[in-house]
Amino acid sequence: MKNPDEHTNASSLSQPSLDQNWRDAHEFVQALPAAVYTTDVAGRITFYNEAAAELWGVRPQIGKSEFCGSWKLFWPDGSPLPHDECPMALALQEQRSIRGMEVIAERPDGTRVPLMPYPTPIFDRSGVLTGAVNMLVDISERRETEQAAQLLAAIVESSDDAILSKSLDGIIMSWNQGAERLFGYTAAEVIGKPILVLIPADRHHEEPTFLARLRRGERIDHYETIRQRKDGTLVEVSLTVSPLRNTRGQIVGASKIARDITERRRTEQQQHLLLREMNHRIKNLFALCGSIVALSGRKASSPGDLVSAIRERLGALAQAHELTLPKASEVASRTEQSTTLHALIKVIASPYNGHTDRPRLSVSGPDIPIAGGAVTSFALLLHEFATNAAKYGALSTPEGHISIECSADNERFNLTWREHGGPRVENRADGEGFGSLLSRATVKGQLDGEISRDWRPEGLTIRLTVARNRLNTQ
Repeated sequence: MKNPDEHTNASSLSQPSLDQNWRDAHEFVQALPAAVYTTDVAGRITFYNEAAAELWGVRPQIGKSEFCGSWKLFWPDGSPLPHDECPMALALQEQRSIRGMEVIAERPDGTRVPLMPYPTPIFDRSGVLTGAVNMLVDISERRETEQAAQLLAAIVESSDDAILSKSLDGIIMSWNQGAERLFGYTAAEVIGKPILVLIPADRHHEEPTFLARLRRGERIDHYETIRQRKDGTLVEVSLTVSPLRNTRGQIVGASKIARDITERRRTEQQQHLLLREMNHRIKNLFALCGSIVALSGRKASSPGDLVSAIRERLGALAQAHELTLPKASEVASRTEQSTTLHALIKVIASPYNGHTDRPRLSVSGPDIPIAGGAVTSFALLLHEFATNAAKYGALSTPEGHISIECSADNERFNLTWREHGGPRVENRADGEGFGSLLSRATVKGQLDGEISRDWRPEGLTIRLTVARNRLNTQ
């Protein structure tokens, strides 16, 4: 049997070691960057470290403050959370660890911090609950990252542009609604498939070049090309391709933005056509003025007569031009434009009639009403025909004249332009000038019609047929 003094000595020798362990543990917890605190079985705080005090913005009273040292607590949705219902209180009440709950702590200065608590009950050797320890993790940065990611995802998903990602092997990894609208595939149909499903066969060579540049970390900006939809139709797009990197900075894929530029290209083509038309019209205007001067000079007996004839014909030309311009309605404040075919032909012909009794241009057949864009289209067509006739055909000679024959049924309107008495037409000119191209575009595109020309020795014959329903479209 051991001497009691020996037992006492052994206990006294072990006590400093226990105290030292406690001091070491205390210093360790104080040094932790994470907020840590403990409570007794009633939930009264028995210890907290400096990180906890900094997180709370207050120093709770040891032995008095209960469950949590926060000034106020809230649920993630912003509703108040009573301290006696917080995760620490729940851990003590149910005597189990609580995981996965988020709360918001409000400091006395009003700032709020989203937290992830990890309360764990503490039991003695006999299994009796003696208190709990809690660690509070500030998830502000994670929450900001999640919100930024959600915002970015919402932007990507709502974008009108097609936005997708692919691996360095060219396999589609993500697909937004804009991509579905542009290419016709759903995300389920294309994710996991090669990007080549979107690339026409004659452009497959582009993909290896893109992938090689991406592996080098290069960005591809506004590359204009053609891609293929699900239904096989082609679409002009502008591509922006950027390398995607993982957390270690390694390039693992690419993000791609595809923008449909079909409308932009169409607008550019229209602008180009308008510029060419403007240039063509200006040239024709000078040529027409020259023809008017030449025609007027043949009949003028004095400089005064010449000036008068030129002034009258140029005035008539201006009146014809007025018919091609829309007029604002004073009643409805909208664009209106209407006349009849015979009235339009009369105005177009007036610069060439001069002072003779016989008109240079005559018209026969039904006098049909025309309105809206059809007025502009017909005026431009007739002006084009007359200008060419003044330069090369029947209106370039004093004896020449033109007959215009009209006919119509329920669906189509037909016009035949015949030139007589002009220079003999030896053969048809090679190629097709811009005026002819413009006439053809006007007839097909705006009037849903067809136009043909027949160069006969006695003069040019033009046959024009258009859709009847296009003549009165406002």
